[in-house]
Amino acid sequence: MSESDPLLPNTAVPHRSLRNRMLGVFRGPDQDVAGESIHQGQVGGGSSQEDADARARLLESYYHHDPACGAKSCNHGTFSPRPEDGGESISSQQGFTYTRRIRPARDASNIYRYTGSHPESVESSGSSFLSQPRKDRKKLYLSYYIPFLNWIGQYRWSFFRGDLVAAITIASIYIPMALSLAANLAHAPPINGLYSFVINPLIYAILGSSPLLVVGPEAAGSLLVGTIVKTSVKQGHAGEDDDAANAAVVGVATAMAGAMILIAGITRLGFLDNVLSRPFLRGFITAIGFVIFVDQLIPELGLADLAKDSGNVAHGSTVDKLVFVVENIRHSHGLTTALFVGSFAISILFRYIKRWLEPRFPQVVYSPDRFLVVVLSAVLTYQLGWEEKGVEILGPMRSSTNGFFRFEWPFSFSGMKHVRTAMSTSFIIALLGFFESSVAAKGLGEGAPDGIKNPVSANREMVALGVANVVGGCFMALPAFGGYGRSKLNASTGARSPMSSILLSIITLVSILVLVPYMRYLPKAVLSSMISVVAVSLIEECPKDIAFFLRLRGWTELALMLLIFTSTIFYSLELGIALGIGLSILILIRHSTQPRIQILGKVPGEPDRFDNAELRPEKVVLIEGALIVKIPEPLTFANTGDLKNRLRRLELYGSNHTHPSLPRVRDPEHNKNMIFDVHGVTSIDGSGAQVLSEIVDDYSRQGVRVFFCRVPNDSVMRMFERSGIVKFCGGEEHFVPSVEEALQLAESETQTLEI
Repeated sequence: MSESDPLLPNTAVPHRSLRNRMLGVFRGPDQDVAGESIHQGQVGGGSSQEDADARARLLESYYHHDPACGAKSCNHGTFSPRPEDGGESISSQQGFTYTRRIRPARDASNIYRYTGSHPESVESSGSSFLSQPRKDRKKLYLSYYIPFLNWIGQYRWSFFRGDLVAAITIASIYIPMALSLAANLAHAPPINGLYSFVINPLIYAILGSSPLLVVGPEAAGSLLVGTIVKTSVKQGHAGEDDDAANAAVVGVATAMAGAMILIAGITRLGFLDNVLSRPFLRGFITAIGFVIFVDQLIPELGLADLAKDSGNVAHGSTVDKLVFVVENIRHSHGLTTALFVGSFAISILFRYIKRWLEPRFPQVVYSPDRFLVVVLSAVLTYQLGWEEKGVEILGPMRSSTNGFFRFEWPFSFSGMKHVRTAMSTSFIIALLGFFESSVAAKGLGEGAPDGIKNPVSANREMVALGVANVVGGCFMALPAFGGYGRSKLNASTGARSPMSSILLSIITLVSILVLVPYMRYLPKAVLSSMISVVAVSLIEECPKDIAFFLRLRGWTELALMLLIFTSTIFYSLELGIALGIGLSILILIRHSTQPRIQILGKVPGEPDRFDNAELRPEKVVLIEGALIVKIPEPLTFANTGDLKNRLRRLELYGSNHTHPSLPRVRDPEHNKNMIFDVHGVTSIDGSGAQVLSEIVDDYSRQGVRVFFCRVPNDSVMRMFERSGIVKFCGGEEHFVPSVEEALQLAESETQTLEI
């Protein structure tokens, strides 16, 4: 049966199109713009008429500037429909009811208050959930906070093959990387890097909300842990070659980072990933990549013993190490340098070849090129006796604590001496780790289309990462967070569920128990070259961001990136971190403390229409004898400190952008009536109410009449009453539903005074 579309005459539509179905989502029940009811008994179930009405409503809303809140009768005053006539209460589609109390003497001063509720939300919110038996509700709560209980019931054996292949691929590439990060960046026993791939992915698979995220040690976090270890060494808390003491410091740093992020998750601080600006992160990550690359040049060229003899190089800045390498490059070990150049070149070459071939041959991502390079170098070292020729090898891998996976509580009395040293750096490790994990989780979405899906929650991510690192710190593992590249590889190689992380933990555990004796012949230069490849990947994104900000002429962002980069490489990571976070927070505070008040002008020819006079001066007319000020945001202690000065500048110049040294532009007669449009002030705290009450009191003492229009809710009105604002401005009669009515009331009061 065909349906006719009233917007497209003489066109037969055999069924509802996708567009019509989408528009139907926004259709309110039994409503249309023209005021005619929708009859459900029409041919075809009335769907054609309903779709037409939905489209008509949307078009009319567009042309008539319906309010953003969706309430047909919400009288916004500025670019909003006029108030409905006739009737003592106004009810919106959302169920908000405003009671209008008409003052007998002046009909223009309609006082309205928020007296209704949101019946639909009260009736529907959680109704289906509350109808569940208590036992089922507890189960739902438990499965929400422990996602393992949710996804394990959905797991199918068809997922296993993809999860296993992904886990093997990740292990073949990142197990050598974990050894390198521990030995070369964190100054810890290499086995401690493998612990991170045993403990953290397993715990994250149980508590984490992102199905395909793979957690493990990262270059930035490992480098920061290394700075803590070196600081402890410099202060005499541990010996340079004391693996047990160094591992204890690593455990303290990891557990502290985990505890900080765990507390943040419990207190629901998941929004913190938005605090750090993109220029700060790019500048700092680029600096870390440069620092890592320069640090690895010393073992890659066989200059480690010479650097140790020189004394200050190990604890010097990146520039000092670069100068040392340039001055002593003639003393580099030939075979070690050849191993480094060969393995680095092969890894970089394979990296770009795989990137080039992947669009046409997706299977290329399975190739474990780094694993093959590491294995081949170890076999050649053993067969050709390169150890006797001066090539430094990894040596026998043993646990620094006389046994694998020995538990040691990091916050014991003996470890307290490292807490103060590790406090600030552990906070940075937690912040950067969570930010990278958050970016990776958002990039992966809710999971594979044909696998386990789960909504990602920032707070649950914090809890999962925090618990994983606290437990990892008890076994002296490196800090482990989600990595975007590693997780993307996990998804592209067939992973369908968090089972891939569990399998990765099992594979790493088997490697520790079985393959550890065969890893002793790994050349350190080859492991360092793997780290250098990571450093290059950290640096290569920087030119794109620089080019982007150059196109935008974002000199502030470029200056911030340059400042962080130079302070990091010329002085230390700690200074770069401190400057970056400090400047980011200052920029954030500066942005949030500026009141965004506007001066409004009337749009000619359109009743009850007002617009920003600073943005569109050619389209509006300023009202003589009145200053209309719109406050489009909640008022708090943060943004009311400069409110008086901003208002003063509007009174003098009619703009916030005019320099205060210029002579006055606005005549004082035009400021005799102050009208505040406070529809955007959805909340106000005590400090904001105090400042606003002082402003209104000053105006009343100067003989200026003050009016408020569009008070958004009853709680704000109560704050106005308690703070004395209502009394100072002349009573509730000066609170009206629209700017137009405020102007009418001001004019009537002026005429009364003149008479």
